[in-house]
Amino acid sequence: MPSLWIKNARVIDPANKRDRVGDVFVQNEKIVASLSAADKKKAKVIDGTGLVACPGLVDIHVHFREPGQTHKETIATGSHCAAAGGFTTVVCMPNTSPPASNTGTIQYIKDVIERDAVVKVLPTGCITVDMKGETLAPIGSLARAGVVAITDDGDCVQSNELMRRACEYAKMFDLPLMDHCQDHSMTVGAVMNEGVVSTRLGLRGWPNAAEDLIVARNAILSTYSGAHIHLQHISSKNAVELIRRAKARGVKITAEATPHHLALTDECIEGYDPKFKMNPPLRTAEDQQAIIGGLRDGTIDIIATDHAPHTDYEKDQEFDYAPNGILGLETALPVTLGVLQRQNKFRLAKVIDLMTRKPAELLGLPAGTLSAGAAADICLFDPQEKWTYDAKAGFSKSANSPWDGEELQGRVKTTIVNGKVVFDGKKVRKR
Repeated sequence: MPSLWIKNARVIDPANKRDRVGDVFVQNEKIVASLSAADKKKAKVIDGTGLVACPGLVDIHVHFREPGQTHKETIATGSHCAAAGGFTTVVCMPNTSPPASNTGTIQYIKDVIERDAVVKVLPTGCITVDMKGETLAPIGSLARAGVVAITDDGDCVQSNELMRRACEYAKMFDLPLMDHCQDHSMTVGAVMNEGVVSTRLGLRGWPNAAEDLIVARNAILSTYSGAHIHLQHISSKNAVELIRRAKARGVKITAEATPHHLALTDECIEGYDPKFKMNPPLRTAEDQQAIIGGLRDGTIDIIATDHAPHTDYEKDQEFDYAPNGILGLETALPVTLGVLQRQNKFRLAKVIDLMTRKPAELLGLPAGTLSAGAAADICLFDPQEKWTYDAKAGFSKSANSPWDGEELQGRVKTTIVNGKVVFDGKKVRKR
């Protein structure tokens, strides 16, 4: 593979506190400090003038639907979405059909990743067998099979005793435990946030307390077990405060926020459009501001997309019956930049950190840095370019996005994995 020379880009590498115009060099699939004069003459040159060069983005919460739901997405198409969004490493959830609760399913997923993925896709395993919340999955075997975390995402373990035992095993095998925080007894039939808007629309409401109770439970279980529990897609202002207090006591919990919970509120549901239906639901502007505040002070650690494809014939139903979830990978960077950098004055380097170094460190992944010797996983984007997102023309098999037809600012121009261009701004290439 020829050497690569990215010239005159604004290089932002939070892991090395680098934020200045300069060059990035790649040789033998790795970042290098420089190239020899001879290698520079032979290197492939990418003009980075006006662009930001940063580590490839890292998303630890995506749904690629394979095996069993390939009408929605596959590992191949999901990885194409990731590449188009600037992501070079993603972690896929185990709520497939069958769920990834045994080593055979994990091996199948890894084989498909090896064959089809254009970015680095890492599997998780289930906490409970078939995600039924009744019996623990073989956590030790899953760890040996290569999962990077365990989770029943898409569901939540309701038994506190079972979750306690899961924490003990996760601690034993040094696996993070990722939890979707939802008390099912409080959300039966609920389809949107409980509040003024749900009352006005006549839709069954989903209270913040359903999230808050499980967040508190997980903080307690982490305290007792010492396990690292990661709290997925936090949406409630009260949950943010619970996490803040737990962290102040040294509890080993981390948390994520999604671009859609940063950018949208329950007011968006006024038209009963199912593309705004998700789990957890869109909350109020007050909740939204609490999440932004949590990202600012470190209470919430990272951004994750919860990329959740559904076909048009599934999503195009009455609001009550449509499935939860939206696409996220291709729009995550511009949406997050819009909310955090332009609207709330976050430094660009801070936003990049939330999407590169910090999620990689959270799961101990070899990603999120432009350090010499690191894998040459790079995202080049234009922070100023405005463009209109067409979900049907995107790389997913599905098109369920609230940003379909919307103008966004900030566009990925090149995505590089192990020194090879896998997205050139228009097409995805196999690595």
